[in-house]
Amino acid sequence: MNEPAVRTWRPESALALAAVLDPLRRGTGDPALRGDASGAFWRAATTVDGPVTVRLTGQDSGVRAAAWGPGAAAALASVPGLLGACDDDTGFVARHDVVARAQRGARGLRLCSTGRVWDVLMAAVLEQKVTTREAWRSWRELCTRFGTPAPGPAPEGMHVPPDPRQVRAIRDWEWHRAGVDGARRRTLIASAQLARRLERAVELGGTEGRRLLQHVPGVGPWTAAEVAQRAWGDPDAVSVGDFHLPKIVGTALVGRPLDDEGMLAALAPYAGHRHRVVRYLLAAGVSRPRTGPRMPARDYRGM
Repeated sequence: MNEPAVRTWRPESALALAAVLDPLRRGTGDPALRGDASGAFWRAATTVDGPVTVRLTGQDSGVRAAAWGPGAAAALASVPGLLGACDDDTGFVARHDVVARAQRGARGLRLCSTGRVWDVLMAAVLEQKVTTREAWRSWRELCTRFGTPAPGPAPEGMHVPPDPRQVRAIRDWEWHRAGVDGARRRTLIASAQLARRLERAVELGGTEGRRLLQHVPGVGPWTAAEVAQRAWGDPDAVSVGDFHLPKIVGTALVGRPLDDEGMLAALAPYAGHRHRVVRYLLAAGVSRPRTGPRMPARDYRGM
């Protein structure tokens, strides 16, 4: 077995590895991101140079990253950004007691930045207008059936998400089998066709980066925000249109569920850091009220 490429990176302050990587994990059965009994995290991803597996381990000397596959050099170069080295909370002031408490409890939480659009865009499109359970099931099936087995000694069952070329080759009936409806399938294919151009969104960042993503038919503000949060650690990207988020933010900040307009008004004092507030609240375990209708799960495979 080939020896891995290795680097050690020492963060300037405390780092909560699990919390930083959590937004990239699509359920406990995610074939592209897993933790092991030693406390290490394994990530399988696409890069400009090909597939890669990265093992991240927190140590006294910093974070040790070992990488296997054609994309090893690119992945190791991106480790600091992935773990929040570029996250800047300058100007952030907690204006609610609940946010202040959540911030204190979130020591070591930073906004991750994969530095790459494709993998997180694919996952975000799959999560459009379906339950999380449905989306994660489709993600698992597409990764394991059409992605590349994770290079190196990755845990059994890990796969790199399918790259744009592999996505374009998926046949209609295979999308159906994976539980992906026509609208999301068309968005993913359009994204795959424009994938190289869309990577520029990371360089643009902020509103301009999100606007570029929305040039893809089927990618709206919610999907663009979900990608921005992960691909370049956008601290202000709010997932407007989320089924649960206005209820969570409203309950935390004003004591009652809100709609999107009300949520944005409640977050207005945090302009520039609105997503950061959401991350703090979610990390603190703030949840939506347990009343009201739930989105029904659907299985497109039997339709």
